[in-house]
Amino acid sequence: MIEFLTSGITGASIGQMVIYTLIVTHVTIVAVTVYLHRCQAHRALEVHPALAHFFRAWLWLTTGMSTRAWAAIHRKHHAKCETPDDPHSPQTRGLKTVFWRGAELYRAESKNKETLAKYSHGTPSDWLEFQVYERFPWQGVGFTLALSFILFGFPGVSIWAIQMLWIPVLAAGVINGIGHYWGYRNFDCPDASRNISPFGILIGGEELHNNHHTHATSAKLSNKWYEFDIGWMYIKIFSFLGLAKVKKVAESPKFSSESKPVLSLTTVQAVVNHRYDVMARYASSMRKAFRSEVAALKQKAANAQERKVLAKGTKLLSIDESKLCDVQRAELAQLCAQSKMINTLVEMRAELRQIWEKTNLSREQMLVQLQAWCERAEQSGIRWLEDMSIRIRRYAA
Repeated sequence: MIEFLTSGITGASIGQMVIYTLIVTHVTIVAVTVYLHRCQAHRALEVHPALAHFFRAWLWLTTGMSTRAWAAIHRKHHAKCETPDDPHSPQTRGLKTVFWRGAELYRAESKNKETLAKYSHGTPSDWLEFQVYERFPWQGVGFTLALSFILFGFPGVSIWAIQMLWIPVLAAGVINGIGHYWGYRNFDCPDASRNISPFGILIGGEELHNNHHTHATSAKLSNKWYEFDIGWMYIKIFSFLGLAKVKKVAESPKFSSESKPVLSLTTVQAVVNHRYDVMARYASSMRKAFRSEVAALKQKAANAQERKVLAKGTKLLSIDESKLCDVQRAELAQLCAQSKMINTLVEMRAELRQIWEKTNLSREQMLVQLQAWCERAEQSGIRWLEDMSIRIRRYAA
């Protein structure tokens, strides 16, 4: 009896239990990222019905979540990102709230009938979904608790507890919280999403969150050569086995070998398609320009306030002016007043963004404006603007 209570019917050692825990929690992560996220919420791929039923059953047993509710809440997150209507934005609710109470926010939103009705289209609506997975959400995890106890005794209860915390902590807490608060950005997309790590292994590739928010319907989340998305690896394996079919993958920017002296409509289309990459590169150029003359600006600073603004310069220039709060916008204006070059860079960034944000412009009008912008950049005498113009001229379809 004692042996059963300490190791269950398997008689597994501590090491074997650890391996088992790592395996089952990883399967849950794969089910969330491949099936719930990329397949159901964003339709980036299709999965074979047999694999879909396995994922649905596994998620019911290990998380108690239904496909319909998860997909609806996530779609609403994208539609209302970083606004008060976003179900789990740390920008509006605070990082601590989203990190520690992410699961509570999910459960509260899952009871919002309006959210489910508006954002759940195309998700499973069969008998299993309504009569089993949604009707008995806790019976599945209860069965898993009983099975864990039978297999491993009292240590099995700890294994079950880890399984239950895995998604609330890593997905609801880390991705929804830290993924919109801390990390690096490859793309200057409208929200605050960030890549937590270039190596998407622990959370199935979801660590590459800025990449995902920029190309939401892409089945592949990695973008740079040094990034690794283990979820994409599994998708490729499933595709090879005939269990999945990729529908869309984000294209990386392509460049012609030479800078075009006269832009074409094809170039305009390429720039618009990769506008988040364009603006990310522009922000990088602004930071380099600022660092090149920060020492001279510090010597010219007349008071402590100006020196304080200079200390924040890199951060202020990394964020588009439209995303700054009133205090930051005033600080940026003060920084621009201290440097004619920085002021020019800020003004021309706004002008560049307006080229594709003006919805009433035709492609021909956008071409004229982009050509004029490049010519002004090259005549500015600012090396970083000249380099940016050359890069824009090289974008190819």
